[in-house]
Amino acid sequence: MTPPLSKNSASNSHEANHHDKAAWSSQSSSELYGVEKWANEFFSISDEGDMQVHLQDGDSEQAVSLPEIVQGARDRGLEMPLLLRFPDLLTARIKKINEAFHEAIHDCDYRGHYRGVYPIKVNQQQQVIEEVTEFGRHYHYGLEAGSKPELLTALAYMHDPKAYIICNGYKDKEFIDLALRGQMLGLQIVLVIEMPGELDLILQRAALMNLRPLLGVRVKLCTCNDSHWSHSSGENSVFGLTPNQVLDVVDKLRSSEMLDCLQLMHYHQGSQVPDIRAIREAAVEATRIYCELSKEGAAMGLLDIGGGLGIDYDGTRSKSSSSRNYGIREYAADIVDVIKTVCDEANEPHPNIISESGRAIAAYYSVLIFNILDINQSNSHLREIETIEPNSHNYLSKLESVIHDLNDDNAQECYNDAVYYRSELLSLFHHGNVSLRERAQSDRLFHRILAQLREKIDQLDDLPDDLIELTQKKRDVYYGNFSLFQSLPDTWAIDQLFPVMPIHRLDEQPTNEAIIADITCDCDGRIDKFLINGEQQNALPVHYPKDGQDYMLGVFLVGAYQETLGDLHNLMGDTNVVSIGSQNGRIKYQRELSGDSVADVLSYVEYDPKHVFERFLRLAERSVEDGKISAQERKKIIDEYRESIAGYTYFES
Repeated sequence: MTPPLSKNSASNSHEANHHDKAAWSSQSSSELYGVEKWANEFFSISDEGDMQVHLQDGDSEQAVSLPEIVQGARDRGLEMPLLLRFPDLLTARIKKINEAFHEAIHDCDYRGHYRGVYPIKVNQQQQVIEEVTEFGRHYHYGLEAGSKPELLTALAYMHDPKAYIICNGYKDKEFIDLALRGQMLGLQIVLVIEMPGELDLILQRAALMNLRPLLGVRVKLCTCNDSHWSHSSGENSVFGLTPNQVLDVVDKLRSSEMLDCLQLMHYHQGSQVPDIRAIREAAVEATRIYCELSKEGAAMGLLDIGGGLGIDYDGTRSKSSSSRNYGIREYAADIVDVIKTVCDEANEPHPNIISESGRAIAAYYSVLIFNILDINQSNSHLREIETIEPNSHNYLSKLESVIHDLNDDNAQECYNDAVYYRSELLSLFHHGNVSLRERAQSDRLFHRILAQLREKIDQLDDLPDDLIELTQKKRDVYYGNFSLFQSLPDTWAIDQLFPVMPIHRLDEQPTNEAIIADITCDCDGRIDKFLINGEQQNALPVHYPKDGQDYMLGVFLVGAYQETLGDLHNLMGDTNVVSIGSQNGRIKYQRELSGDSVADVLSYVEYDPKHVFERFLRLAERSVEDGKISAQERKKIIDEYRESIAGYTYFES
């Protein structure tokens, strides 16, 4: 059990920015953390300094405080770390994407329809699929399945005969049979051929059922994009057919008198395409190929543009991998314009457009909230007045003299001297010529010099390279009650930049700068890149926790992929989850899911929790027999062990 962090030392960190402390406001924090740039009007900061989410409450919008949501969840027995889900944000994104395409189709006099599909792999949680299929029915919004379990899910939840189920990925006999059975039930299920050998098996299975399958082909484009996911596009993509292979499919279908079954062409540019120009170029190439397939005699009618609609994680609206330089309306307008233009030039009918925009649908849906357990302050030693003992090594006195000699004119010289004396003292320690206490004192003196140099740096116009690097070295470490590998795996795996910030006290000026470490025993379990004042920084402005109160941080836009990809590093399991709505001006806790217990996690890695408990029980009994503990002490120890194995894998307040 970990109590709320209490203040045991004064914060001496330099301030996060140069605003007048008395003038600090919630708007100051909004600008500092870039909320208005990445929140997409779903999140904002109240005048009282709380982060809030904007939810639908009947016909009106309600701003709901995240700290109030967390407190309500704790009152219901759900401790942090806590994953908040907001179904309203999921449905709002479905609505926005559909309306953007419908508007573009109307404005361009486009003679086709838009039919989006949600890729199940982006967030496979049951609640997500249920929300997508129920709300999406108004738009005939479908699902994309890339595996057998995903197809089984789609068959269970997608009952709209006007929506599509797009089947991508590797397909065996059982997968194909399931898709064909779904077609027999009246569903529009498209089997997309991604590998040369798939067609023969599909035709064989369809013949046995006396069905004419609904077929598509995934085409490898030459057009690539410059993003983290560019490897999934272009000619070197793992999936898809080359133009030669596509023509082989056409010829085989023609010879089998089944060319009318080929109705869809699919391409994919990657999970997040940051540059609208790359999107337009790919759409041009893809539509040219689509028109050629139509001229070959294929029925066609469906052009699946795949995924790639980006999320502006960092709020820069740029071509960085964590952003995109376009909006949804521009994306839809450009796609529709390109397809219409190319089809008109080729004198081909306008196809219905399908997109697989999973990230753009799900990202805003989830927010991770965790509390800070402890702090390692980079400047905690600066409070102390150093006294150099008479018998201490002379280099300690030299370091102390640097402190007194430092001024605006000799910053580089003093830095060089400090580095030299400290290096010499470390060498002396290695050879046993100075004590551990002397080494520790040299560290304190050295870091005091660095702190003074940082203060000087703020006033210098022309900084030497050594001093520029110095400004980036020392940051506090805030230890968060979460696992990066379980809840934010993309931060570790691909350096994904998520918005991170406090969710309360935002009407107060931050006093510290920190990186965030998780509670796994792994140095990679850290967040050390943040978007601050519109730029990527290596420290997060934070407040010092108040006595007896939890300090809470939120990580936003984590609804896409993170729950699915999270792992059990250090046996940290799923977090508690709560789904939130608003009704009659009050917070509505729609669904609650308890996170993994220790017993749950042990069972995932092949332990029998009952057997684990019995082994510990035998150890405790032997300790009684050996006289190490009493029977009463044994009972207390066993009760605590039993409680722990049934409890949350994270620290509980």
